[in-house]
Amino acid sequence: MAASRSLFLIGFGLSLLGSCTSEQPSTVKAEASPKMIRVPGGTFLMGSDDPNFPDASPIHPVTLGSYYIDEHEVTNAEFAAFAKAARYVTVAERKPTPQELPGVPAAQLAAGSAVFLKPDGAVSLAEPGQWWRYVAGASWRHPLGPGSSLAGHETDPVVQVCYQDALAYAQWAGKRLPTEAEWEFAARAGKNVATPYYWGAELNPGGKWMANIFQGDFPAGNTRKDGFEGLAPVKSFPPNALGLYDMEGNVWEWCSDFYRPDYYRASPVANPPGPASSFDPDEPGLVKRVQRGGSFLCSDQYCARYKAGSRGKGEVRSAANNLGFRCAKDVK
Repeated sequence: MAASRSLFLIGFGLSLLGSCTSEQPSTVKAEASPKMIRVPGGTFLMGSDDPNFPDASPIHPVTLGSYYIDEHEVTNAEFAAFAKAARYVTVAERKPTPQELPGVPAAQLAAGSAVFLKPDGAVSLAEPGQWWRYVAGASWRHPLGPGSSLAGHETDPVVQVCYQDALAYAQWAGKRLPTEAEWEFAARAGKNVATPYYWGAELNPGGKWMANIFQGDFPAGNTRKDGFEGLAPVKSFPPNALGLYDMEGNVWEWCSDFYRPDYYRASPVANPPGPASSFDPDEPGLVKRVQRGGSFLCSDQYCARYKAGSRGKGEVRSAANNLGFRCAKDVK
């Protein structure tokens, strides 16, 4: 999962809260809205019986009506068109106020976000603070911090966007964020057979990599066997049977559902909207939404939640350089 906001509250004394300010000029060329794929309605078995994913059980039947979903994750170019037209400033670009963070020294009240920084060597996987850093100036325009830019990365998925930012884009585009059930149904692309991965039983069938994930010893030894160490441009890997790209890996994707680990025990069969409120026993004071699909930092060694049926979660004002989204839309 993308790093949670609580990590940065504890480790850096910084929040990602703020209020909108004026437009910041974009240097990224605008691009048309992504193509949407119509997903025919139907019934499928949702969830996973993998003991490593207890919040994804029990496997249960879900019936959905037809809907549209973006064929790929929203790109930098597409988000730039929105930010310019809507004069929108993302949460990561907003400086927290002393009122929002009483007691935090003024010098630490800096706009920024979470960035993955590869350690020099092996570290304990129980200490994510050794590879996540709060970087002042990191935002969707500068995903890795002030020294980075989007030049040449127009078709990379936009990152450093929190739930609020993704929702704002979706509303501007006349769309919405997909429900968790819609996301999984689209990822399964009509398959109702339990396999470890949405595409089948093997991680790289016939030696062909199907998704942008971490290979090697996490977090310091990425072998880049899939061709990428970080983000991959959208549509770099094969689509699924519906024509959808990157439903696994590359970036985590926000869904509209509040997160609760026990929701599947009471989820309605028809068009489940998600629970009425959020609760995560690991961080009970934070409001979280579901994230799906995993990212380029997922591996079987750490955070294997790119696998079929698994779930992610994120605090609604958190952003990171492995977190993005795609949109959905009702069939009228």
